[in-house]
Amino acid sequence: MVSRRLSLALSIALPLGGCATGPDYRPSAAAELGVPDAYSVASDQRTREDLTRWWRKFDDPLLGTLVEQAQAANLDIVQAVARLRQARESLVQQRTSLLPSVTGSGSVSHSEPLRGGTATTRLSDGTITTIGQGGSTSTSLGLDASYQVDLFGGVRRGIEASRASYEAAGFTYAATLLSVESEMARNYVLARLYQAQIGNARASLAIQDDNLEIARWRVQAGLVSSIDVETARNQRATTAATIPSLESSYSAAVARIGVLTGQAPGALRAALAATAPIPTGPETVGIGIPADTLRQRPDVRSAERTLASATAQVGVATASLYPSLSLTGSLSTNASSFRTLGDLVTGQLFASLAQTIFDGGNLRSQVRSAEASADQAFASYKQTVLTALEDTENAVVALDTAGQRTQQFAIALDAANNSAILSRSQYQSGLTDFTTLSTAESSLLSARNNLAQAQADRVTALIQLFVALGGGWDATATPTIDTVRAATVAPSTSQDR
Repeated sequence: MVSRRLSLALSIALPLGGCATGPDYRPSAAAELGVPDAYSVASDQRTREDLTRWWRKFDDPLLGTLVEQAQAANLDIVQAVARLRQARESLVQQRTSLLPSVTGSGSVSHSEPLRGGTATTRLSDGTITTIGQGGSTSTSLGLDASYQVDLFGGVRRGIEASRASYEAAGFTYAATLLSVESEMARNYVLARLYQAQIGNARASLAIQDDNLEIARWRVQAGLVSSIDVETARNQRATTAATIPSLESSYSAAVARIGVLTGQAPGALRAALAATAPIPTGPETVGIGIPADTLRQRPDVRSAERTLASATAQVGVATASLYPSLSLTGSLSTNASSFRTLGDLVTGQLFASLAQTIFDGGNLRSQVRSAEASADQAFASYKQTVLTALEDTENAVVALDTAGQRTQQFAIALDAANNSAILSRSQYQSGLTDFTTLSTAESSLLSARNNLAQAQADRVTALIQLFVALGGGWDATATPTIDTVRAATVAPSTSQDR
């Protein structure tokens, strides 16, 4: 009878939870976010390339290997996965608020006459101990249930907020993934740049050693003064002084690459020791329209989900202004033996309705606070959108200017090389002074380094553009703990229950 009454009460109360207070979230239109139809800089907006594995476009197998090692073992990514797990468990916990809470209890009491008095043993949790004969035993079992009826949808709004937060955590993980990928690629380019500049300096040193020997021979022959020798020594020492600084920068880039893969700083020194050219990458990149970028950028999608969560929290706060209905019930039985436990079952059912009468405006203040948080989340979302568009346009311009600089520095290198060859030949023939030769050699070294720097700048701009466009992850699905688990290596102490 009691169970039928409890079922009847629940069947009446559950439909009451059909309404939900607070605003329903709706995605913002492009006009609300200030998104233009096209970018303001010259670019290929007719097509958009698949940038899910953008590092492969550089055709550098070692770069691809390093990026994929970082994807699997980088500790920033491991932390992002842990935060995603936490968000998933928060959603699980929030969902339990829709279910009733049920607890059970039981006891056994046994008394037996003893010399000088009576001993009583009370056991619980289903454990029974037989003490002796001639005593009496009392056994009882109980079941208690409570249920908070979601009359005005506050619980469901809370679940909605937790679900959006979980999705935001997934996109934040993807943003962390992109950041690690781009940092790995940039440091790889820097390592190759420093190798090139060290090679340029050493090549110049070899030439300057020859020039110094020529100057000494010409002084000994009485053809020139010792000023030529001192000038040659000064030039050689200046060039040699740049090498330790370049080696230090190279070492820092290699150390950073090691740490990005979750290893010690020196773990990859041997793998990167062999000199290799700076990657080049594609000549052009189809970037599509701004709306494409926003769908691809994980930070934008994370900000949008954060706004959805903040909007749902307004409903949670609003629901607290209305009455709350609680149902509680219990079933119990008491008998002298287990065989007779079901002979007599008693039960109780209670329903309580609570409404805050006066709280000094606390609950309404909470609603206003939630509304302010939603407004802040919208402003943050819009700012993230505009920043994404800014990143893309800046990267397009940086790529274009780096390409122009690369072309001009290639011309400058060709001219400087020809000038150095002519100056060296004329100095050996006595047709020019050492100052002219020294100037030509310095210009040649600068031209080589400038071209290498421009090439590295162009590759860095390409990386910047790939990341600005949201490449480096699969944007067709929201990242969840199940989809990212296989892509990371969690610490050995981590347990995902």
